[in-house]
Amino acid sequence: MHRIDETAKFLPVNIAVATISDTRTQANDTSGDALAERVIRAGHVLAGRTIIRDDADAIAAQLRHWIADPAIDVVITTGGTGVTGRDVTPEAFGRVLDKTIEGFGELFRMLSYQKIGTSTMQSRALGGVANGTYLFALPGSTGAAKDGWDDILLYQLDSRHKPCNLVELMPRLKEHLRP
Repeated sequence: MHRIDETAKFLPVNIAVATISDTRTQANDTSGDALAERVIRAGHVLAGRTIIRDDADAIAAQLRHWIADPAIDVVITTGGTGVTGRDVTPEAFGRVLDKTIEGFGELFRMLSYQKIGTSTMQSRALGGVANGTYLFALPGSTGAAKDGWDDILLYQLDSRHKPCNLVELMPRLKEHLRP
């Protein structure tokens, strides 16, 4: 299912991680910790990390900041993807995305269904592209953050993954912006 071409060169990408929460702190941010550890263990660069309150304006502002930074290739958030009144991460993403990657949310929910059953329908996990930067929103549970990385992003952000991966598309993400 996951094929890594060991003869190909691994290309590390710069990944920023944000936890979306009104209650998490650096001391208890287990989801953000899990993602950061996995990013580094996979050989990528942890290019930024923060905690943002559940506020669409604050989330969109941080996303715009990272999207504008040429040193950030990928942004992964954890939290705020549910259906309660404070869950506004997808709405904030909607303010900045150029394109959505529908398959990311669909795949996440399919994999999640195998672990938590129909409760996965409450997740609004999503992926997309903004100004050449990949953005992925995962649910806030540590298990969901691990699943999203271990079962999807680990492979799609590995330049050696075959038959294709998101890293090989990076040079082409801004084609529509070229004169």
